[in-house]
Amino acid sequence: MLTKDDNALSPGVWCGLNKPAMTEKEADTVIFGIPFDEAVSYRGGAGEGPAVLRENTYTPSPYTENFESYASLNVYDAGDFAFVHGQDRELYFEEIADYVASLVGMNKFFVMIGGDHSTTIPVLRGIDRGTDEEFGIIHIDAHFDLCDHIDGDKLSHGSTQRRALELDHVGGTENMYFVGIRSIEPDEYAFKKNHPLQVASAKDCFRRGMKAIGEEIVRAMSAYKNVYITLDIDGLDPGFAPGTGTPQFGGLTPRQVLDLLEICFDHLNIIGMDVVEISPKLDPALTSMFAGRKLIQEAWGHVAKKMGKLEK
Repeated sequence: MLTKDDNALSPGVWCGLNKPAMTEKEADTVIFGIPFDEAVSYRGGAGEGPAVLRENTYTPSPYTENFESYASLNVYDAGDFAFVHGQDRELYFEEIADYVASLVGMNKFFVMIGGDHSTTIPVLRGIDRGTDEEFGIIHIDAHFDLCDHIDGDKLSHGSTQRRALELDHVGGTENMYFVGIRSIEPDEYAFKKNHPLQVASAKDCFRRGMKAIGEEIVRAMSAYKNVYITLDIDGLDPGFAPGTGTPQFGGLTPRQVLDLLEICFDHLNIIGMDVVEISPKLDPALTSMFAGRKLIQEAWGHVAKKMGKLEK
């Protein structure tokens, strides 16, 4: 169930925009955490991500990198979906999916902070449950996350998009666009041979430029009324975000990711996004956390712009 710590209840959190007295329906945007990291295949610690992010959002101001204000945006921090070790994970995911479906039903833009990448599975299930038409997914990551299972776990952080392909409103791999990929598992290699994938590897993004990549993504995702962005922090090169469980050398730069978000929000109906796999304990300087914080802040700027609440 959703629980709130003192930070989630504070109006000072999230650049001073949190409105704890509001409800999801009244707020402009909702943020919630899933502090779960028991589905990792390598290093853990991402379960600490939501708490550490909140603790470090009192000091920044609500302005974009273009020096525009989104100070009038009303944010509602719904808290975290607490997980007790040994709890039935399917029931846990069901509760999250129901909650996300309710946000989709309210046409409410939301941000989920993880947690390992398996936490995106119930979010996508919730979107599927809350809509009556196909939707698109932009997957920014070092990895495809298309493994059918990892060590027998079908809800692994490496199986996120494989589970998405089982949803009623995800018709196939054409609903997905993978960005920043630079690693592949044997299971995924076999899958890729038989299924066409829309992918811009990290190498593609560097050589072709993010403007061209972004335009290509917009063309592909324009087929869908609603699009969701899932952003694994390891999509960034570990030089910019070392605090993550499975870093991969040769990744995206912060500038590339920020530019891509701008293109996507300007030209697509982005209904929500997540930032996952931030592991503070693997990054004493909290560089990865600050990267995630910036990405969320810029996303809110884009949301405020669409709502007519961005002041220049």
